[in-house]
Amino acid sequence: MNTTEQALKERIKELTCLYEVSSIIVNTNEELIEDTLKAIAFSIKKGFQFPAETEVDINTEMYSISTDKRAGSTIEISSEIVLFNEVKGQLIANLESSRFKAEDFLTEEQLLLDNIAMKIGNLFERLEIQKNETSLKRQMERADRLGILGEITAGIAHELNTPLANILGFAELLKEDLTTNNKQTNDVDKIIKNAIFSREVVKKLMFFACEMPQEMKRVNIVPNVKNAINLLDATFRKEQVKYIIKIEEEEMWLKADPIQLTQIIFNLLINAIYFSPVNGLVTIEVKTLKNEIILKIRDEGKGLTRDAQNKIFQPFFTTKPIGDGSGLGLSVVHGIVSSHKGTITAKNNKNKGAIFTVTLPK
Repeated sequence: MNTTEQALKERIKELTCLYEVSSIIVNTNEELIEDTLKAIAFSIKKGFQFPAETEVDINTEMYSISTDKRAGSTIEISSEIVLFNEVKGQLIANLESSRFKAEDFLTEEQLLLDNIAMKIGNLFERLEIQKNETSLKRQMERADRLGILGEITAGIAHELNTPLANILGFAELLKEDLTTNNKQTNDVDKIIKNAIFSREVVKKLMFFACEMPQEMKRVNIVPNVKNAINLLDATFRKEQVKYIIKIEEEEMWLKADPIQLTQIIFNLLINAIYFSPVNGLVTIEVKTLKNEIILKIRDEGKGLTRDAQNKIFQPFFTTKPIGDGSGLGLSVVHGIVSSHKGTITAKNNKNKGAIFTVTLPK
């Protein structure tokens, strides 16, 4: 075979390889990404001058794919895998150095590798964009649901406020007339106690619906965090849960309602303690950025199911056993954060447990 025929044969192999790789990429999705990279690696081999002797590696932050791991030394050519203008991996083709030399790689083979590396980068960019779009859609759907729930909740809270106040007032008047009858007095006390409890539930509903008046002022979040931890120190010890505080600076100022800010911290810490195992660690981290302050509270519990992640801030949703929680604590936190024009997210840690992240504007 003459040189021209050989060169033409190699170009056909490279074009066939490019077509095959493009076909593989078009039909993939996030669930098939590892299989896709394996198929691409083996397809690349067929585009090289020595397909049987060429091995291919695809290395990214999440994946490491190889057609075969060589024991001896190699010569190689490579190309960077770039995502959103940042190098995130490498595509490598290699030959055994004992049998081949660098000149055995064709110039066109380097171009082929560059082209495929670009296609892999484009694939990862597409999947990342799809993932972000899906996440944004879920957040918007959740925000819509929470908005509707907030309106309904505000209406319920307002409707309940007046009858509860009447029940409490008349019960207290009745108690004054029953001072000599212990049994009846005890019954009235139960009415008063339950009315007060119901009023607190209504108050939480109004917090969720952002119906409570706020006193916004310049607040240093650091003392608020430390005070909440001091108040809960006995609870930490009783539940045998440890904690660690990570605070970058002693002064981190923002505009907030001091009472509501404490309520955010307190509720999140109570939640973290409840779901922490014995000897578990709760991490409280606060840091300041240019225009916002970020509070993160991590626990080492079981973490959140997918269903829980979607419903965690809805009122009356709880993963606690009946009697252990009203399902309003986190919805109240969400309402307060929203009223401060901030955001709150709940995710699972990489290792174990959950992490709640509150971002509040300065």
